[in-house]
Amino acid sequence: MTHDDHPTSAMTRRVAALERTLVERGTITNEAVDDVLDLFTRKLGAHHGARYIARAWSDEEFRERLLEDATAVVREYGYDLRGATHRELPFLRLEVVENTAQVHNLVVCTLCSCYPIAMLGPPPRWYKSVQYRARAVREPRAVLAEFGVQLDPGVEIRVWDSNADCRYLVLPRRPQGTDGLTESELASLVTRNSLIGTAQPLEEVPA
Repeated sequence: MTHDDHPTSAMTRRVAALERTLVERGTITNEAVDDVLDLFTRKLGAHHGARYIARAWSDEEFRERLLEDATAVVREYGYDLRGATHRELPFLRLEVVENTAQVHNLVVCTLCSCYPIAMLGPPPRWYKSVQYRARAVREPRAVLAEFGVQLDPGVEIRVWDSNADCRYLVLPRRPQGTDGLTESELASLVTRNSLIGTAQPLEEVPA
């Protein structure tokens, strides 16, 4: 199973050709395309989910609230922790599951690709693949190993199946030696894959 979610050059050319055709026919405008790109690359994305994790690492009361009722917390603070809204939020039921020394959580959608887009951005191709959707349930330890996550045999793996009514977000374990980091620096350690459970957070702030 490949975990490369970068588009191939052939796919990029096909998308560019389709975009040109739609613009030429007046179906869409270049400005509309730019707005969509801006929405998914800047306004939505895993950097928002990372802010929630960094706040939970820094604020015990916030962490407890997030684990108890993540839906209410996100509706209160917005998907970006700054009050921003998104059309999925009024209907979103979100559960945050915490990794510990004894438990590692992994998120999948066995039916399609249900996923908290507002907080993670568009799902990667591998998340939507038949291989991941089937194997994450049957052999999660092997799948995690392919992503580079090596767990001790005694660590329990819990697999959470997202659906149209409920989405999941993993609260990773805070890396050791990060006590002096700011909330913003902590957020930079959190990757999209660590929010799904297929990676551990970074151990150092990216340069």
